[in-house]
Amino acid sequence: MTTHLKVEGMSCGNCVKHVKTTLEEMDGVQSASVDLDAATADVEHAETVSVAAMTAALDEEGYEATV
Repeated sequence: MTTHLKVEGMSCGNCVKHVKTTLEEMDGVQSASVDLDAATADVEHAETVSVAAMTAALDEEGYEATV
């Protein structure tokens, strides 16, 4: 399944890489596509991965993520 997240707090390419890596390191996440200009992330993941878990992981890294 795919979840579209709004990600606040990204300011550069390193932020994009950090958000992408954070999401893709989660168990059950197949891939993440992050767009700096739109401040979004599209995450392909198993149904067992909750939106709350994804937003919490990004919050821990200093980004504010919402659906």
